Amino acid sequence: MTPKPTTQELSPVRYDVSLLTSEDFYLFNEGSHYRIYEKMGAHVVESKGTKGTVFGVWAPNARRVSIIGDFNGWNPQSHQLQPRGSSGIWEGFIPGVAKGTLYKFHIDSTQLGYQIEKTDPVGLFAEKPPRTASVVWDLDYSWNDAAFLKKRADTNSLHAPMSIYEVHLGSWMRVPEEGNRSLTYREIAPRLADYVNKLGFTHVELLPIMEHPFYGSWGYQTTGYFSPTSRYGTPQDFMYFVDYLHQHGIAVILDWVPSHFPSDGHGLAFFDGTHLFEHSDSRQGFHPDWKTFIFNYGRSEVRSFLMSSAMFWLDKYHADGLRVDAVASMLYLDYSRKEGEWIPNKFGGRENLEAIDFLRRFNLEAYKEHPDTQTFAEESTSYPMVSKPTYLGGLGFGMKWDMGWMHDTLEYFSQDPIHRQYHHNKLTFRMLYSFQENFVLPLSHDEVVHGKGSLIGKMPGDEWQKFANLRLLFAYMFAQPGKKLLFMGCEFGQVSEWAHDRSLDWDVLQYPVHRGLMNWVEQLNRLYRSEPALHWFDSDPAGFEWVDCNDAPMSVVSLLRKGKDGENPVLVACNFTPVPRLGYMVGVPEGGYWKEILNSDGREYGGSGMGNMGGTEALAEETHGRPYSLRLTLPPLGALFLRKA
Repeated sequence: MTPKPTTQELSPVRYDVSLLTSEDFYLFNEGSHYRIYEKMGAHVVESKGTKGTVFGVWAPNARRVSIIGDFNGWNPQSHQLQPRGSSGIWEGFIPGVAKGTLYKFHIDSTQLGYQIEKTDPVGLFAEKPPRTASVVWDLDYSWNDAAFLKKRADTNSLHAPMSIYEVHLGSWMRVPEEGNRSLTYREIAPRLADYVNKLGFTHVELLPIMEHPFYGSWGYQTTGYFSPTSRYGTPQDFMYFVDYLHQHGIAVILDWVPSHFPSDGHGLAFFDGTHLFEHSDSRQGFHPDWKTFIFNYGRSEVRSFLMSSAMFWLDKYHADGLRVDAVASMLYLDYSRKEGEWIPNKFGGRENLEAIDFLRRFNLEAYKEHPDTQTFAEESTSYPMVSKPTYLGGLGFGMKWDMGWMHDTLEYFSQDPIHRQYHHNKLTFRMLYSFQENFVLPLSHDEVVHGKGSLIGKMPGDEWQKFANLRLLFAYMFAQPGKKLLFMGCEFGQVSEWAHDRSLDWDVLQYPVHRGLMNWVEQLNRLYRSEPALHWFDSDPAGFEWVDCNDAPMSVVSLLRKGKDGENPVLVACNFTPVPRLGYMVGVPEGGYWKEILNSDGREYGGSGMGNMGGTEALAEETHGRPYSLRLTLPPLGALFLRKA
């Protein structure tokens, strides 16, 4: 940290140095200032040969606002800011305050007797929790990812293979020799990049790295909407992390949480003695499930704050996408509420009109400024047109998580195979709606916490059957249209439930079944990326065709995936029982030799080695309405991928 000046070296607040203009005030109060981080918060500047820091904060109901910190003994009488007209913003320049200085805003409210110390809402850096002061900082960094950014549009295209590895940075890998501490941003970057590239993932998605006081919230209870958590290093360290992954061809998606914020006293809640960022009525402003506050999306300045936060991570940290958490809780006024616990909108409906307008603005601005990025919605209902353009009446997201697929598929796989024939529709129902949105198929952190156990733990049978089932689940996931997302640890079959305060169970890789599963995920990723038929039409019905989705008695499905010209289709056949299917007939559109390009029952993946000796010749026999057919051996709890040679 930069050495701090002493109290004696500091001058009183000066008001002749300002970053804010009348246009800034107008745009901020109107709700259309999307870069407030350039003007508010704390900025080190030099004025007339004097270096210092300009501070600015929105607190319209304050009687007095002071800067307190280690530079003035945390004395609220020393350095008071000045209100800037009727904007509600307080500002001032303190000479001598340098980078590394700890500070807070001391707010004396117009509400009688209410005084409080607040972390900077637009702070760039904060003390390591549980300490809560903001830190004067800058964002100076020399990026080296120009080559990646030049081709980012192709990486994020709907036609591109997108296989996302979801990561919680603090628990991916730890250092047991040093008290089980987490890796820093700079330590984890090369390890994660090497691992992700080895396994063939294209993107990394981070659970929120924005500053958060409660580590057990995994970042989803955010206080620092402009600051990466200091648990793993400085802002420049996090920039290095993103830069390193970019230089190794890996895109970085950040989870972003504009849906709610925690009630911690140093944060946004009751900021200036009034409900400033949140609704004052608890029926609108308090989340009953998470015991957190809900943003008032109808307030112009709150929209400016949130929009600026979103643009900040795209502008300054080169994020390749933002995944918006808990969108359903934003869309519906009655979300998780009983009758009488919510207030209808002006038309008497349950939709949150202000939140819907905000989400549309967010997507419009994100794609206008960064058209080569993607936005993702975690939306768990059937709200229409989430990933359709705003000019068509949609919310404007690029993609949406398919939560229905996840629930149905995991419910199916939890069944004993002898009963699966009665749940066959759980496998096939998705195709009735699968092209209504641009979907991501998520097997995320939410499925391996809160007593749900691990992914491998959900699979029925003995150890061999559990791992065969999980390989089959991943195969069916990669066979389906839609981008892919897998939470860390699932790729090697971690047995214990994920815990945020310890490392993944890397030691299990000494066992062949776990190594075999990891090998399988690697090969699925390689095939998904190399075969256009498996990714080009992930969001278009032109790339998908059932061969047979009705063989419930055998618990077998077969399908074709096709590329942009319909050429080089890939046939996928899945057997969801532990009984091998010998001589199973599957219709195909072309004659000739069909090569078995992937088999989940391969011995190298932990399987029994049953298959088709590398491929088979098509027979001139009509099956499933197609002129040719393959006579296949379907391995137990196995999936086959075949392509015409």
